[in-house]
Amino acid sequence: MHRPTTEARPSIYYDYKVHKPWLPSAHATQERKKVVIAGSGPAGMVAALELARHGVPSVIVTSELQVSQGSRAIVFTRRSMEILQQVETADRMTENGLPWRFGNSYYRGQRVFRMEAPHDADDRFFPMLNIQQQYMEEYLLDACAANPLIDLRWGNKVIGVEQEEDFARIEIDTPHGAYTLETEWLVAADGGRSPIRTALNLQMEGASYEGFFVIADIKIDLPLPTERLAYFDPDWNPGNTILMHREPHGIWRVDYQLPAGETPEQALQPESLKARIDAQLAMIGHAGARWEMDWCSMYSARTLTLPDYVHGRVLFTGDAAHLLPIFGVRGANTAFQDAQSLGWHLAFVAKGLATEKLLGNYSAERVGAAREIIEEAGKSTRFMAPPSRGFRLLRDAVLSLSMSEEFVRPLYHWRTSRPHEYTDSVLNSAGDDDALFRSGPAHGAPPQNIRLGRRLPARPPGRWFRADLFHRSSGDSRVAAGRRRRGARAGCSAARDCCRRRGPSRWRRREPGRRGRTFPPPLRRAGQRRRVSAPARPTCLRTLADARCHAPAGRPQHRLAPVRRAS
Repeated sequence: MHRPTTEARPSIYYDYKVHKPWLPSAHATQERKKVVIAGSGPAGMVAALELARHGVPSVIVTSELQVSQGSRAIVFTRRSMEILQQVETADRMTENGLPWRFGNSYYRGQRVFRMEAPHDADDRFFPMLNIQQQYMEEYLLDACAANPLIDLRWGNKVIGVEQEEDFARIEIDTPHGAYTLETEWLVAADGGRSPIRTALNLQMEGASYEGFFVIADIKIDLPLPTERLAYFDPDWNPGNTILMHREPHGIWRVDYQLPAGETPEQALQPESLKARIDAQLAMIGHAGARWEMDWCSMYSARTLTLPDYVHGRVLFTGDAAHLLPIFGVRGANTAFQDAQSLGWHLAFVAKGLATEKLLGNYSAERVGAAREIIEEAGKSTRFMAPPSRGFRLLRDAVLSLSMSEEFVRPLYHWRTSRPHEYTDSVLNSAGDDDALFRSGPAHGAPPQNIRLGRRLPARPPGRWFRADLFHRSSGDSRVAAGRRRRGARAGCSAARDCCRRRGPSRWRRREPGRRGRTFPPPLRRAGQRRRVSAPARPTCLRTLADARCHAPAGRPQHRLAPVRRAS
């Protein structure tokens, strides 16, 4: 009989809530479900919310009675925020998180590299946002609780899986005994130690690294900005690496590599933790500063993935499907992309809009993404924690040269997580005219998510319009020339280029008696002109163009790729 802990987890900043378990004795006999999701972490809840967004009900079963212990994932990328925006939790993340875009690398007391993540004033989200995983899970739980298509069952542990031709039979244990639940599809989002993966005897491919890292969350007041801080080869931990991140509520993450030969049990002793954290604070100029420990843990870097995420009626996602190094914020951010992709693929199959072959595309796309991440993150891991004498010599040479030579400093770049471009997806058209368009999102890449209308100043009284937002610039001439040269319409890219131009606002009063002004609308051929009435309020051509485009479901506010039509 499953006995989850009923005592709230300790924390100096987060108030854990213990939920009541879902008990089979208090409910009627269970009918077969469309989708059951094992695991209530980031991947499981986002998958459930994405399925619900497409009208597919699901049941989430989780062995625990509360959210995860400790801050765990703390850095969320812009792409993750876009996915959370789709499931209506991004606003709370933004309100309570700490945005940032700079990272600093130090060697022997000197800053040798400063990373600057791209950011535009029109971007809806910052490149990075720091917030503890407990809060992120809380926001997702609230969204799941508010959705009638999601049934979340606390204290329900999956202990067995049997697969038939068209459904799976799950054995679930609870504090009042076990029960059986049938489902058309089982999503395994049960974490890095996935019991479902073990039960199916599935093996991952890849490599594991020998180095161990300690994560410690401490409460301390430090007058430092919200930026990534990386320290290489410090005097108190020679040959190793230390990372620091600011978190909300006065918490700082200290992440340091262990010397060779030290066991995790030794490293997590209170006296060992205190000595090393004190040494790190002294190194950055805050010796003797008072601090309080909230949570600590241990991890090692692994680059592993299942070769296939679809096994009969069981679909794997998140850490159950792959184990990736956290360097470059790969963990939860990759899980979000997995879950978002799985959500719409599975929804189409569950609703009968596509055959089960579509799920093979989910596997191919996300296995490809995992292998791309493994290649990139492997480089970061070998630099942060060299696995051999040869890699250490190379890393040490870079560290030494970076003191005086500019050309080696980009090697410090931590290759942060980025959206995967599904360039080779079978859903792409092999014979389209994409080669004619050299700007905008690539095949399978998400569109840029921007705010609309932020720069328009207040309109003076009367009937006015923004002349500088219409197609009357040299840039539009280039668009028209490209349109003639390529034999294709420029579509929304013309409006986008128009709207991105900077400069002072140029309001013009509508002339009495003149009913309209002429300009080439974005989806007409070059040379054609059409009379368009001046709008009664400031209107951007991006708005006009967006009305002619096919916006993704639920995301009409995103910048769109050019409309591709034959001439």
